[in-house]
Amino acid sequence: MLSAGFARRDITPKEPCFLVGYPHVSRTSTGVHDPLFASVLCLKKGETTLVMVSLDLLFVSAEWTKECRGKITRETGIPSENILLGATHTHSGPHTTEILAWKDDPVVPPVDSAYLDFLCIETTAAVVEAWRKREPAEAAWTSTDVSGLAGGNRIASDGPEDPEAGLLVIRRLADQSPLAVISVYGMHPTVLHEDSTLISGDFIAFTRQEIEEAFPSAGMVYLNGLCGNQSPRRAVNAQTFTEAERLGRRLGKRMLEALRAVDGYTADLPLVAKTATLRLQGKSFPSVPVAEANLAAARERYADLLAEGAPHTKVRTAECTVFGAEEVLTLATAELTGEAQAARKRYRNAEIQLFRIGSRCLVGWPGEFFVEYGLEIKRRSGMPTFISTMSNGELHGYIVTPEAEKSNGYEAQMSLFPAANGERFVRKTLELIETLA
Repeated sequence: MLSAGFARRDITPKEPCFLVGYPHVSRTSTGVHDPLFASVLCLKKGETTLVMVSLDLLFVSAEWTKECRGKITRETGIPSENILLGATHTHSGPHTTEILAWKDDPVVPPVDSAYLDFLCIETTAAVVEAWRKREPAEAAWTSTDVSGLAGGNRIASDGPEDPEAGLLVIRRLADQSPLAVISVYGMHPTVLHEDSTLISGDFIAFTRQEIEEAFPSAGMVYLNGLCGNQSPRRAVNAQTFTEAERLGRRLGKRMLEALRAVDGYTADLPLVAKTATLRLQGKSFPSVPVAEANLAAARERYADLLAEGAPHTKVRTAECTVFGAEEVLTLATAELTGEAQAARKRYRNAEIQLFRIGSRCLVGWPGEFFVEYGLEIKRRSGMPTFISTMSNGELHGYIVTPEAEKSNGYEAQMSLFPAANGERFVRKTLELIETLA
């Protein structure tokens, strides 16, 4: 019989903290708009237990993931490869991972190790509680089209996007009341910008509120999909909490329509967990003079757009390209010191995690991926598949497409690994899925 448990812990920093996510902006939190959470769903059937954790953070590192998984395993006996730890990617939360490209940014402080310890303790407590609270349950998958509700392609208005939000709803067998909802949808939670100094989960917090207000007996586990080139910038009227709530609740209402129409619940839900390690191919960065020239050109382009009064989306894209060029200069210098090579070595072993939950697959990838790779998985997979990124680690930036790599925008410039790795992730993931047949 299938059993399920949900639990949550507040992981909001107890003291003012640096809010990470926007380069060169000194943002110290002045308060809490909405708390940050570790939200957990635990599923068990037969000898297999799966744990899915949503963390309201920009990133989690592979090192922290290993430590936290180890603590969870010691407390519960659940194998580490059966535990998915996914960051929602909010840009209004604490700094949790050291990124080489930010090394020369004078406003970015070192990671607070005391917060990471607190985070591990609270995340473990949430998993243990969900594991202990399991009760007989049944579940059903569905999905819904959320086109235009929260944003789209941030590089080109007609660029690729994936409007499908995958939804897994769990209900109690005893009274059929909702117990938990998992959503997998890829969109940058960046309605709030650098002028906001309040801790927040961004629009995701409001999507979660919308679902949980409608289903007060249930908790939501929100996993972010492939959002490397997906942004709300074309869907918002301003970078405010009012707009974050508008987008988040619209998204939640659309999800609720699909959730209320679900049928076909079953307790006979096969659970399988598999993992694989992919050895990534690194890239070298240009010489310092080339990086300096690239930065000068990016700054000139940004200044020209400001002077001509170009639309906000164009200006913002050009500003991000400046940020990327600044980070490339840092990375070019790091090639001379050996720090870049050390970073490539540190990040080169990437985990691919696969959960089969009934008739569909949930995949965990580290890092930020362009949406095209998720669309390719959906096109070629033998089973309906949803991918949670920023899961179980990060990759020091993005995995972009070959086309984006040629255009040399922000995402491509600060990437530690070349675009060729994207197709390698796709192939390895499809190989894992094929083993389920």
